[in-house]
Parts: sequence; C-alpha cells; structure tokens
Amino acid sequence: MLFGLPQLDYFRNSLDERSKEALSIAVERLTDAKKHGRKVMIVTGSGPNIHEGVTTLIAELIRAGLVDAVSTSSAVIAHEMAGSLDRVFRVDAKSLGMDMSKMPRGDVFEFTCMNDDELDALEHEMPLDDDLLERGKNLPHVNEIIKAAGNMAYPMGLRTERLAHEVLSLARIYGLPFETVAGWGCDEHTMLGAASRRNVPVLVTIPQLVGGGAVGMSIGDSIPVSERSMRISRMLADCDVIIESAVALTQEIHDGPFECYTGHGIWAWWSGQNTYNLRDKTLIRIDLDENLRRATELNKTVQEAIDKGLPKTKAANIPFRMEMSAFARHEGSIPIVGDIGKVWPLIAHDVAENLGVKLEFLSASQDTPEGQKMRDWIVDNVKPLDRQKMLERSESYVK
Repeated sequence: MLFGLPQLDYFRNSLDERSKEALSIAVERLTDAKKHGRKVMIVTGSGPNIHEGVTTLIAELIRAGLVDAVSTSSAVIAHEMAGSLDRVFRVDAKSLGMDMSKMPRGDVFEFTCMNDDELDALEHEMPLDDDLLERGKNLPHVNEIIKAAGNMAYPMGLRTERLAHEVLSLARIYGLPFETVAGWGCDEHTMLGAASRRNVPVLVTIPQLVGGGAVGMSIGDSIPVSERSMRISRMLADCDVIIESAVALTQEIHDGPFECYTGHGIWAWWSGQNTYNLRDKTLIRIDLDENLRRATELNKTVQEAIDKGLPKTKAANIPFRMEMSAFARHEGSIPIVGDIGKVWPLIAHDVAENLGVKLEFLSASQDTPEGQKMRDWIVDNVKPLDRQKMLERSESYVK
C-alpha cells in the first residue's frame, strides 16, 4: 500500500530550501552506500514514529534489504508487540466503578475495540473480565480514537504486560535479547517481525529503556547493560550511514563508552576492549528542532568551546540537547529539519527508485487524507504478536 505516493510533491514542497538540499544529500549518501554493499542503521524514538507509520515503513525497508540494523525505544517494542496502532474507546472511569485514585489524568478507562472472535481467541491465553467488558460496552463512549497499540487499553495493554514476562523467560533461557525473542512472533509489518525474518538486529538503546511498562523492564533484564551497549556498538560499527528519527537521547551513539571519535571510548580501547569509530560515517537526523541545524552550523564554535573546556550552550547561545554536541561537530552530519511523517516517505521513495527497488508500503503524514487511510490500514492489517508462533520458534531454536 503506497499511501504516500500521491502526496510526495506536497511533502517535498513543505520543506524549506535547506532541508530540501539536506534531503537530496541524504538520499545520495544512502543510495551510494547500498549500491556498494554498505549497511544502513536506523535509530528511532517512540510515539511519533509509530503514529506517522514510520516504524511500519522501516519494516518495509528491512524487507526490501535497504535497512540493516535498528535501535529503538522500549515503548516502540511494546507497541509493535500489540500491532503498532489499535483503535480504542474510552468511558468514564467513575461510572465504570474503577478506583479513581489509580486512574490516569482525564478520569477515563480505555478498552481495545475487539470483535467476539478476537476476544474468544485471547481468552485461550489469559482470563478475561467478561463483566468489565460488558459494562464498558454498555456505557456511553467518551470518544473512540486510534493510538499506539497495547498501551493503556483493556485487554490488549494487559496482554502485552503479561507477554513481557513470558518473552523474558525465553530470552534468559536462550541467552538472547528480549527483542529477538519477541520478533519470533511479531507481524511482518513491524520492525521486530521484519527483522526476525531477515536476521537483522533490533535493539533498544540504554537511554530508551524506560517505557512500555513491563516490556521496558523485561528488555532491561534480558541481557546485561554492558552486553547491550557492546551489541549496539557492533551494529553501529557495521553500518556506514545512520539515520536518527525523532529520537531524544542518542548520547550512547555519539558519546558512548565504545566510540572513539566523539565519545568516551579511549579508555575502553586502552583497556583492550572492542571499540568503534564514527569518523567517516554519515549521520542523518530528521527532527523538527531548528536548533539542531543551528548547532551544526556552529560546528567550529562548539568545537572551540570543548577545546577550551567551556560550556557549549553558552558558547553557541542556543539550548543544547545532550546529543547535539557530537552531532554538531561531526563532519558527516546532515540535519533535515522537518516532519518525519513527510520526510520519511521522500527518503524511502527516492532511495528505492534510485536502486530500482519496488516498495510494497509507503507511509504518509497522518495530517493528510492518505495518512488517515494508512493509520486505518495499520489497525486492520498489522496484527499483535502471535504467541503460538513465538513458542514454535522457541521449540526449534538452535543457537
């Protein structure tokens, strides 16, 4: 489903001239890397990437062989386990008889929109509160919305929480990251599912471990922090182009314990540990923050401040996020200031066209009619983790 195709000109024209130029350079670097057999890694944040269909698009790029590694947040893992996006309805929590001291802001309780067949299938996995479901169905709906899947809604949110412990148990038995085991049962249109089918690594970064409830804690408990950091460093070392998509914390990449160019890897190297180097890599960042581009333009100023041991924020006179320091100083940095919902379809389409690769899915910004159709399609077609499929893979797993 190429939802973004009719809107490509609109998306391109929404960018200012500098972002159009940055986009063109980024596409050129990505095309060149794939033509010469080099690898591409994506670093995603959570919410916006799910809502804009970016994670679904990345899954398609993995299937098409255009993406070779992914790091993401624990929240994204939780949402992909539940199908990426789902439809929920909300009722007044007090009328439902809930303990109001435990309700989230807004005093509503959410239910996943599910038909009888789906509920019957789920009841083979976990006990359901039929009385709660019936009372919720009969109360007036405050509203019905599409949102990141498996979050606060009953029963799919609870199902994801319970599955997390089962996935963690299998991960520990086999000595694997949580993300690998979850991928065994995830839909092919999720990053986890697509990556599992093509043996592409997907890992949550350490700064993004908080989120997704029990999923985040289980991911953190599945392998040691030091092993996780080393696995991510190997992914980064293997890839020549790194795209950062609406992600807040990337100091593990730019300033990590095993990175020797902009990071703190010198003592790991000194101690004989395996390190990597960002020196000749391309860093592409898609972000709405104009300060990212401003920081890049102030490359020399930022570096001079560091050389003198001075605060970077005062020298540049702009607000600094943690990752800006290294990104701004790196010669291969390309900041694309724009909406990820509009930039990603352009990147995917242009690179695929350059390489003669046919895409079967192209996302669209959710504020367009095509984007709304895309979100409906994801709800209807991207299914939650198939527990039975995961267990079958577990039974036949050989390290």
